[in-house]
Formats: sequence, structure tokens, C-alpha cells
Amino acid sequence: MNLNKVLTPATIVMGLKSTTKIAVIEEMVDTLVAAGLIKDRQAALQAIIERERKMSTGMQNGLAIPHGKTNAVDNLVALVGLKPEGLDFESLDGQPAHIFVMTLSPESRTGPHIQFLAEVSRQLSDPQIRERLLHAATAVEVIQLLTGDE
Repeated sequence: MNLNKVLTPATIVMGLKSTTKIAVIEEMVDTLVAAGLIKDRQAALQAIIERERKMSTGMQNGLAIPHGKTNAVDNLVALVGLKPEGLDFESLDGQPAHIFVMTLSPESRTGPHIQFLAEVSRQLSDPQIRERLLHAATAVEVIQLLTGDE
């Protein structure tokens, strides 16, 4: 999967401002709405929050991957948000999340978001990449780090 087709400067939030788990999810969804990628904000928000209620998508190593399936999108959409100071996201390791990767995909499609997450996860498994992301100066730099185009 070509991450450059999914991630654009409009889908990168360099400094998430929210201070709670739900507020961060709302901030990320609102960014995707502002980018014109979501048709129905409430449906998108509901899909992600319902998924989050089943099990937290706060992983380990400072990562959180909130995601959902909804017909509020026509294709896979994704956003990367950074919060260097961290936020409690009920992560599996009990540590704060610093890097947030949100995906939304249509209910009828299963493959694209899995391919996207596999590609991003490969980059984010490297502690040096994670550290560089948190110190990136621009959205373009974040995309380059995640796509390996640095």
C-alpha cells in the first residue's frame, strides 16, 4: 500500500491539544471532517468510540490506533496525531500514548485498513522512528518518516 495516497499534510496533527481519550478521538475525527474525508461526523465518531468500548486501542510503546468501520467514508481514511507529552489512552502497557494513528474504512471493505496498519506498524516498530516522529518539525517530515522516504 502506498501510504502517500492516504496520508497528506491535512491528515497529520503535529500537536494534539485534547487532554482526554474521547476528546483526542473527537479532535482527530474533526480534523478528518475538516479535510473533507468524512461525510457524517457523528457516524464516524460513533464507530470509533464503539470499537474503543470493546477494547482499548492503546497499544504499547506509546502508540494508540483508534479505528472503526463506517459508511461515513467512501475509502480508507487515516490520520496521524502526535502528542509528545503523552495522554492516558488505557494502553495495554499502562503507559501514556504519544503517537495516534486513526483509520476509518467503509463497512463493506476489509483489506485496505489492514494493509495500511501493517505498513505503518512496520515503521513504528522502530524506536528511533517513533522518537524522530515526536520531534518532527513538519507534517511532511512525519509522512516521510512513516513512508521511509526520508
